[in-house]
Amino acid sequence: MITYDSNNIFAKILRGEIPCDKVYEDDFALAFRDINPQARIHTLVIPKGAYVSFDDFATKASDAELGGFARAVQAVAALEGVTESGYRLIANHGKHSQQEVPHYHVHILGGESLPGLIAKT
Repeated sequence: MITYDSNNIFAKILRGEIPCDKVYEDDFALAFRDINPQARIHTLVIPKGAYVSFDDFATKASDAELGGFARAVQAVAALEGVTESGYRLIANHGKHSQQEVPHYHVHILGGESLPGLIAKT
């Protein structure tokens, strides 16, 4: 299992060391626009806790964190205006999925038709 690296780019964004184009923030999550968007709407939602992957998050996060994160993802989709037209959620896990940042995160993609799209981060 991969150990959480507190110097990964998302950890630095959470600490305010690196700026982001913030869309949403609450006690459980931070959402910001992807710097290399693969759709008209491409927003990342990250939990505020130190979790490497979905497995890590699902296993170790508290019930409050799990619920708060799910609600944050829905709130961001609504803020981005894609709940009516539809959107795709992508969470990469590990090197074979092309997960580049070892901090659990979800991509929200929408605002256009998304056939065959694969998000990387």
